[in-house]
Amino acid sequence: MTTALGTVKAGEIEIAYAESGAGEPVILLHGGESTRIQYDTFRPLLGDGIRAIAYDQRDSGTSVNPPSPYSIPDLAEDCAALIRALGYERAHIFGSSFGGFIALQVAVSVPDVVQSLTVGATFPDASALQAPVASEIIELSPSQRDAQMLSFALSTRGQADEKLLAELRSILVHRSPEADARRLAAILGYDLTDRLPEITAPTLLIYGEDDPAARPEIGQKIADAIPGARLEVIPGARHGITVEFARETAQLLRDFALTHPSQPTR
Repeated sequence: MTTALGTVKAGEIEIAYAESGAGEPVILLHGGESTRIQYDTFRPLLGDGIRAIAYDQRDSGTSVNPPSPYSIPDLAEDCAALIRALGYERAHIFGSSFGGFIALQVAVSVPDVVQSLTVGATFPDASALQAPVASEIIELSPSQRDAQMLSFALSTRGQADEKLLAELRSILVHRSPEADARRLAAILGYDLTDRLPEITAPTLLIYGEDDPAARPEIGQKIADAIPGARLEVIPGARHGITVEFARETAQLLRDFALTHPSQPTR
């Protein structure tokens, strides 16, 4: 499947994205330790009828932003700006981990751009920073995080798969200390717990059965708070649902998006 690259302007921000396929627009929000490259092998798995679009958030990849503080709501506005710049009124949103924070925020603060919402391995508030294992990883230097991320993201079986290990290592990125600090600071004021019932978009939650941080019961609490939301738990999965369990996650996302089709403006 052919990949196309592009950029759009959103105020002072230049958002870089990669896309493949044609059809229902699906926006892919990457995790805290990666960039849009997290979805390079995931995008094609979404198959025919899907236009899969992964973009670099602020302080990530080749997107450009000023060195000033920002919040999760700011990152949500960036996502909405991308959707509109691509010529859509609405798109399907998918976010995992840090990307899940943004996805939930988009559904709360910019609901008009959300056709459907799929969220994986994430939290409704900043408790992610205190979660077991995750908090330990955050305190490490970027270079020290890689080894910890392997056991955090992959099952014991996955850690024995050299190809899978190589893929995970290839999508982990090291930001500058300043950029890393801005990303972490963005989470501090994040708390959507009381606003989850406001979400009106069709919502699917995908969690790993053995995730050491974003446990399935956290996903269940989010699902219980959002009217009509559904939780899917992937057996044997840890935090890296878009890597080790990419096919299962992509199939769930694909089916959900195609079940709730949108009408693009072009």
